[in-house]
Amino acid sequence: MPPSSATPLITAVDAIVTNPMQIALGNFVLIRITTDQDGLVGWGDATCSGSELAVATMVEEHLAPALIGQPASQIEYLWHTLYHLPYYRSGSVHLSAISGIDMALWDIKGKQAGLPVCELLGGTVRERLLTYRSVSGRTFEEVLDEVRVLQETGYQVIKVQVAVPELASGYAVPATAEQQAANDEAFSRGIPPAETWEPEPYVRMLPRLFEFLRDELGDSVQLLHDVHERVTPSQALRLANDLAPFRLFFLEDLLRPEHLDTFRLVREQSDIPLAMGEVFCNPWEGQDLLFEHLIDYARHDLAHIGGITAARKIAAICEARGILTAWHGPGNISPLAHMANAHVSLAVPNFGIQEFDAGWDERIDAVFSAVPRYADGHLTVPPGPGLGCDVDFEAALRHPYVRRMRPTIRRADGTPWAY
Repeated sequence: MPPSSATPLITAVDAIVTNPMQIALGNFVLIRITTDQDGLVGWGDATCSGSELAVATMVEEHLAPALIGQPASQIEYLWHTLYHLPYYRSGSVHLSAISGIDMALWDIKGKQAGLPVCELLGGTVRERLLTYRSVSGRTFEEVLDEVRVLQETGYQVIKVQVAVPELASGYAVPATAEQQAANDEAFSRGIPPAETWEPEPYVRMLPRLFEFLRDELGDSVQLLHDVHERVTPSQALRLANDLAPFRLFFLEDLLRPEHLDTFRLVREQSDIPLAMGEVFCNPWEGQDLLFEHLIDYARHDLAHIGGITAARKIAAICEARGILTAWHGPGNISPLAHMANAHVSLAVPNFGIQEFDAGWDERIDAVFSAVPRYADGHLTVPPGPGLGCDVDFEAALRHPYVRRMRPTIRRADGTPWAY
């Protein structure tokens, strides 16, 4: 639609839970904001994996009524209105709901101006974004094969995950046939599957993986790894030091955010680059990690921490401390969130890398008009105002919610452990 100078007023806010791929990790919470200007509609992503229905209820029952009749252009005002609306605030459901609404408001502002969101944020600092994807395998050789496949398509930075031989299961690695059968049986009874995890075998094994990969690949590719907070503080320090010789691009989620003192200890005794942020549920969580420069890459998730409005402030704090952005970009957020990631990444001066780990196919294309474009290890965004991605509302409704449950993680003695 052509640019307009009139102030659009919000007339409706809808939350749609859709699963175009009809897979366990494929539920998206899409926010549609309609205005009184003909055809001026904004879209955002409020996906909070595992809490999709709760987020949709938060939007429609609690936040949407406060938006009706409000000027869609007043994004900062509306953000704080919604933040202070519940007495008990700042949790993942509340902030994911705000995130989706915030993205949709930026989408409206861009469409009204006839400009992409990155231009509204001050313009682009770069033409394309360094990106990475993840590979995994049950053996070192399987991981190596997957790395080489991605190298052939131009990837220069790759995250690697591997199974631990002593354990039947592990984070982000393919399930064995026996595991999958057990998982399916649990789902059929309406209970979460169970996995056993022991950090010590993992801590001993992981340096051997990187030694193997460096021997095979040399420095032809940069490598990352996600610990996913699955070790103790003392193991974290040992792991950081043991991995340092292999020159990781960064080591992700080495510790739980509650273990701030250990972040300080790791920083004092290791020079391995650290990344953290995807588990944060509001823009203030993890502030000390930024203020004290205890990490090198900020991995916040725009669909969880307050959307574009929050991300630009986090990026500014990071810029003042020499920290680079590396927004969370998994496959369980929609193309709308990935487009928001890309627009912010194009506009901030302290961009580091952008994860784009979405294994989508034509079923996504039937619902979303655009996704970030990949070529030669980098991302670009297609031209268009706003986020540059619209949603076929009727198509989204044809792909309903798929119930899913995260596994319960326990140590061998039965102690609950981090996912």
